[in-house]
Amino acid sequence: MKNAKPSRSADIGGVLLPYQQALVRAVAEHSVTVYEKSRRIGATWGVGAQAVLTAGAARDQRGMDVLYIGYNLDMAREFIDVCAMWARSFGLAAGEIGEFLFSDQEDKGMERHIAAFRIKFASGFEILALASRPRSLRGRQGFVIIDEAAFHDDLQALLKAALALLIWGGRILVVSTHDGAENPFAELVNDIRAGRKPYHLLRTTFDEACQQGLYRRVALKLGKEWNAEAEAAWKAEIRAFYGESATEELDVVPRAGSGRYLPLHLIEARASRDIPVLRYTCDDAFVHQPEHIRTAATLAWCEDNIRPLLDRLDPLLRSLVGMDFGRVADLSVIWPIQIMPDLMRKTPFTIELRNVPFEQQREILFYLLDRLPRLAGVALDRTGNGAWLAERTLQRYGAHRVEGIHLTEGWYRDHMPKLKAAFEDGSFDIPANAEVVEDFRAIELVNGVARVMVRRATAKGEDRDPNAGQRHGDAAIAAVLTIYAASRDWGSLTNFPIPRRDIMAPPDNQSILGMTQGSIATYLG
Repeated sequence: MKNAKPSRSADIGGVLLPYQQALVRAVAEHSVTVYEKSRRIGATWGVGAQAVLTAGAARDQRGMDVLYIGYNLDMAREFIDVCAMWARSFGLAAGEIGEFLFSDQEDKGMERHIAAFRIKFASGFEILALASRPRSLRGRQGFVIIDEAAFHDDLQALLKAALALLIWGGRILVVSTHDGAENPFAELVNDIRAGRKPYHLLRTTFDEACQQGLYRRVALKLGKEWNAEAEAAWKAEIRAFYGESATEELDVVPRAGSGRYLPLHLIEARASRDIPVLRYTCDDAFVHQPEHIRTAATLAWCEDNIRPLLDRLDPLLRSLVGMDFGRVADLSVIWPIQIMPDLMRKTPFTIELRNVPFEQQREILFYLLDRLPRLAGVALDRTGNGAWLAERTLQRYGAHRVEGIHLTEGWYRDHMPKLKAAFEDGSFDIPANAEVVEDFRAIELVNGVARVMVRRATAKGEDRDPNAGQRHGDAAIAAVLTIYAASRDWGSLTNFPIPRRDIMAPPDNQSILGMTQGSIATYLG
């Protein structure tokens, strides 16, 4: 570390766990460090060591005052106690812990007194635990620690006040567990990952802390002998204690509260420019065309657009499909995937159908299903008019491969988390298309259930299709159906791809009318 004597650095190197050491190094090397962490992994322990080394060092060793800001008085007492322990361990000359009052100005000009704590060092510097108010930093200089930042009343204003201290060589550490995806702390983390803030970011989950020795320290403190079985039981007990909150509290994944279910940065992280969006739009007159004209036009579109992409697929990989059905106001979206050897659910392309007649939607879907390699399962929206297509598909491909889904609140409650998990673990990709991204942003958490709300949005953005019209989160619904299909056990498959049927072109537009029922079935694939 740059601001501590070598002997003191060596002391903490053998006491702090690796992730705590990484935090101490980061604070010494960066002007602003942001640390998103699991609950109760001993971050305060490491931060306290850094605070004592900073305040106990001489000015020529980059010593300075340390200004600690927690969101309540108990946090301040705990932090000061930790710092006092470190001061004694390091043998630094420190005064007694002192509690004092300082004046703060109310918004209406009234003065009030706020309790604070301090430890004074022989270096001339001190550790101060201050109130969670931007004005408490006024006129001060040093190393600012904002603890449990997500729970402060006005983090943005507090951080703005702290940044002023950087001008004269100060430093800032912002450390916290998460408190929702829309919280200012989560937004700060996202800004750093997006490159919008030039700060250093660290992250430690509960599992990572355990891998680096957290439970060994817990067992040591409790006087227990460490073994793998005891650690596994302890971890299971901690996760059971947090229940549904474990994802946020332990896995450092901010929950989506009311509002957006999937944060934009997470959606964009899974977007790939290599995934095309195929769009087939019919005008209002198309439905009145003779059947053979509609069929010929639709199959020609399939041959020109879908067939080249199908030919690129690996014939040995399993394929699955999800489809959200729409006829007038909404799109139909067909979302195929292939399961890669590393279990990545790879999207080769998506298909969007707008104002396409029922029969032609069936033709497009069957064209795709007949030619996908090793078709394992299909999950179709059977809500409303979608029931017709779901039934036809089940009759053709069998109940062992096709399931119609009635999209209810209960179904969304059970299966939307699977979609979010696929985004979070990077096992699913989507087209880098502005309209598709907006469909995923249309998923909202309402009364604890993530679903697409009733309101419809007009497509927009640079990738906007002039014929796209309104959207209703259709791509997102197709995607969650696909993820559901991938999560089902559809039974064993042959090791060989399902044979593809070639398209038979009719001799002319009139000859289809005289074809037999059997030859029509063959023609339609």
